[in-house]
Amino acid sequence: MKDQFFKYQAQTSPFPLAMEISQAKGSYIYDTDNKAYLDFVAGVSACSLGHCHPKVVNAIKTQLDQYLHVMVYGEYIQGPAVALAQFIADHTPEPLEQTYLVNSGTEAIEGALKLAKRATGRSEIIAAKHAYHGNTMGSMSVMGYEERKQAYRPLVPGTKLITFNNEKHLEDITTKTAAVILETIQGGAGFIEPINGYLNKVKKRCQAVGALLILDEIQPGIGRTGKLFGFENYDCVPDILVMGKGLGGGMPIGAFTASTQLMSLLKDSPKMGHITTFGGHPVIAAAALATLKEVTETTLMADALKKEQHIRRLLQHPLITEIRGRGLMLAALTPSEELTNHVILEAQNRGLIAFWLLFEPKAIRITPPLTISLEEIKAGCKIIIDILNSVNN
Repeated sequence: MKDQFFKYQAQTSPFPLAMEISQAKGSYIYDTDNKAYLDFVAGVSACSLGHCHPKVVNAIKTQLDQYLHVMVYGEYIQGPAVALAQFIADHTPEPLEQTYLVNSGTEAIEGALKLAKRATGRSEIIAAKHAYHGNTMGSMSVMGYEERKQAYRPLVPGTKLITFNNEKHLEDITTKTAAVILETIQGGAGFIEPINGYLNKVKKRCQAVGALLILDEIQPGIGRTGKLFGFENYDCVPDILVMGKGLGGGMPIGAFTASTQLMSLLKDSPKMGHITTFGGHPVIAAAALATLKEVTETTLMADALKKEQHIRRLLQHPLITEIRGRGLMLAALTPSEELTNHVILEAQNRGLIAFWLLFEPKAIRITPPLTISLEEIKAGCKIIIDILNSVNN
């Protein structure tokens, strides 16, 4: 199938990994030669419960027998979507009350940016350098990486960039600012955590000038950092919460959540301030609800922090200069881009899936399913250490 893959399917880079998949289950992906690959990436943080988790699969099958898409989002009452939105409200602090369900993280970012502009009557958006929020035009406009943006300009005007964790730049947030949008933990930049109460300081500055704070939880969310949402680790509640990736348990989804007062602005003046055909799709909503229940009703979140400590201990090596992140959102850095590339590519040869980060070329992404076992962690870390040892020798 490789020839057809390159001929008919549009590519995202000159050198895709091009592994041909036959099946996936638990922490493993299998190619068409039935070779097993231990998954340390989870579909780039998307497969929170691993592959084909039985509770997610059962939720999908049950909904398949009832109905699929029946009407554009928001017109009909569909049980899975309502239950999912209620579950999110029950598990987020005030004033986060209402959720708009969409198809992807980047669409959720678009909706959040629109809502902030509608609420404030302002147009300026402040984002962070080295930020990544998606790849549609609005999301790309708040991307903090010019090399990825320049080929597609002009983008949405009115965006300013500040440096994450730099408190001096808080003065750039003014009465002209509609919103500040930040990843709770910077992803593509190398899994950079906020320090010294940075998020709270941003929130206070936003409140002082009448701007809104949007927190992008597309990667940190859904239990990956030991809490349901990453912001809970830093005691900072956003005005608008954005989620995606791991929410769907392997199905495509995005969502943004805010107060009822804010969300009401999208339904009038003008009507249909944001519309989507397939948002809240009943099958995907059912999968997301099953995922959230499993994450919140088990020890998976607490276990993520314990597993983090095992990974940090097992990956001690002279050629690993630093391990960034929290929980099962980790990045192991090597001294060079070349070494990182070698480790990731050789790991696949040895049956381990690792991956890159967008803007930090020395980082090895380690974002396995929350369900990964300690034995699997040991096996994966041993492969990485063995590769580094072979380089050292």
